[in-house]
Amino acid sequence: MLFDHTYKEIKGNSHGFYKEKGSKFIAYAYPVYDISVIKNYLKEIKSLESSASHYCYAYRLYPDKSLYKFHDDGEPAYTAGKPILKQIQKYELTNILIIVVRYFGGVKLGIPGLIRSYKTAAINVLTNSNTIIKTIKDKYVVIFEPQHMNDVMRLIKKNNLNITKTGFKKECSITFLVDRNKSDLVLELFRKNHNLRIEY
Repeated sequence: MLFDHTYKEIKGNSHGFYKEKGSKFIAYAYPVYDISVIKNYLKEIKSLESSASHYCYAYRLYPDKSLYKFHDDGEPAYTAGKPILKQIQKYELTNILIIVVRYFGGVKLGIPGLIRSYKTAAINVLTNSNTIIKTIKDKYVVIFEPQHMNDVMRLIKKNNLNITKTGFKKECSITFLVDRNKSDLVLELFRKNHNLRIEY
């Protein structure tokens, strides 16, 4: 992931459905960016699908895909959450939550049947989702004396950098975001000015 410049997300919520031997699997996919939102969606689905027998899910967060989790919610270990997560990985998505709700149909599906069902429900919801590609941005802080403000602002404006934070005390600092594929070029421009200090 260190050398990737982009990542994929879904654009908006979507639904999917799969049925096997009477059991119904309803899948919900959401773009998410933090764990607190995930808890809210789970609560919402449990209220909406209150008579379901299982609420299994998987999620992956952040552009570097570093945080992920799956949950089987009472299904045999690795038969529900993991097949959902595997589809998230296969589609190379992040910042996504997939919840698959199961209504038991009276016939046991067995381990292979459960894995196939949760996997297919996840595939169906992802097939119904629109994906977007986003550029990974790196965050840097440039630190400088007040008299070099014009030089810094000129570089920021010239390179269309996104300022996220400023500090103007004895030393000035500006935090900015730059597309990862432009990072090296922008850093080189800043480093040519020896009056500036830049930190990752």
